[in-house]
Amino acid sequence: MWPARTRTETVTCLACGTECPRDEAREYDKHGDRWDRADKTFEHLCKSCHRELCHHPRDDLEALLVEIEAGKRDRAGFLASYLTAVEERYGPLEERER
Repeated sequence: MWPARTRTETVTCLACGTECPRDEAREYDKHGDRWDRADKTFEHLCKSCHRELCHHPRDDLEALLVEIEAGKRDRAGFLASYLTAVEERYGPLEERER
């Protein structure tokens, strides 16, 4: 049996926790490739949180976060690990002269 067309699916914004209708939300793919849909489940963002996102490519970000065990340590420990890992991969984080 098919679901009723009048039923609106709601999703929860992963950033702010607001519930909103699915058709008013934006899909978020933690791998940065929402066009490749095979075997994926998407999280969602409300429109205002989606607008605040940085939309620059984030190559290797998810792998880096897994590597430094993001979410398994306190904020200070996470930030220290993140800065160390970024500097090891990409060099110092100082401003470069143009």
